[in-house]
Amino acid sequence: MNLREISQTEIEQRELNHDEYDMLDAVMNQSVSLKSTEHVVVITDPPMQHIGELFARGALCKTRDVRLLIMPVTVEHGSEPPADVSLALAQADVGFLATTKSMSHTKARDDASATGTRIVSMPSITYEIAMRTLRVDYQEIDRRCHAIAEILTRASSAHLTAPAGTNLLLDIAGRAGRPSSGVFTAPGAFGNLPGGESYVAPVEGKAEGTLVIDASSMDPGAEAQKPDEPTIIEVRDGLAQTIEGTGAHALQGIFSKVGVGARNIAELGIGTNPETRLSGNILESEKVAGTAHVALGNSLHIGGTVDVPFHLDGVISHPTVIADGIVVIEDGRLAV
Repeated sequence: MNLREISQTEIEQRELNHDEYDMLDAVMNQSVSLKSTEHVVVITDPPMQHIGELFARGALCKTRDVRLLIMPVTVEHGSEPPADVSLALAQADVGFLATTKSMSHTKARDDASATGTRIVSMPSITYEIAMRTLRVDYQEIDRRCHAIAEILTRASSAHLTAPAGTNLLLDIAGRAGRPSSGVFTAPGAFGNLPGGESYVAPVEGKAEGTLVIDASSMDPGAEAQKPDEPTIIEVRDGLAQTIEGTGAHALQGIFSKVGVGARNIAELGIGTNPETRLSGNILESEKVAGTAHVALGNSLHIGGTVDVPFHLDGVISHPTVIADGIVVIEDGRLAV
């Protein structure tokens, strides 16, 4: 399938009900603060087209300058989109990425952010999740995200533990904690909707310990499902050395294909959104207030140095996170 564009006339045929209008109004006003003079690009693919059309229709309520582009589904999270998509995104004031695979950790997204495009990434978001989680108190989530990000920025190390067996020590010295609250009003702002996480890219080669992913699936082909069993990852020298449980076979295949960078401990994230739940959808599950998540693979676009076409998050339930002696989460309860 080639890249194709849906006309504004077709987009306008999509009627909005009252709840859809309220959700989109919150996103366009509170999240991205869309102006009537701004140019919007919505990027989607065939499985997500209904979501792309919904957000394009919402954008048209605020501005008449809206493009809806449908591209093929990319191979993996972090795979680059077609060149025309990259160009369109860089030329926009606001970009919505309603795609099956995440474009967050791509050069296309990074380059567009550098030009000032405000970007909302929503990989595999469902209609139900959008309707349930996007009408929130964006200001309160933003406050908490910035407070946690500041703690992570000041800390030199973070210790992550959890009842299921996680015991991971991370070197985060010199790395900036970043908030992703769902508020994208500054030029170049970027993050997910639903929003609600603070994250940091650990120093490469330093992470040590055991990681037990029990609240999301680490099977790259089934991220939208709750795992039947946890994924147990032994970490040495900043890399996932051995993997057992859900997704182990598929991950070994990706490691062989992508290379050692796919094994990188790329991210420590902390969820802050009280309206989200452990649904099996990683986009939502990693934002649940009081959870932690750790990612493998690409860290280049979040403050690290590893550049590979792969990034996969795994969520840990009931975690405790301590950063330089400051308790950020205790047994799944936010302390900030």
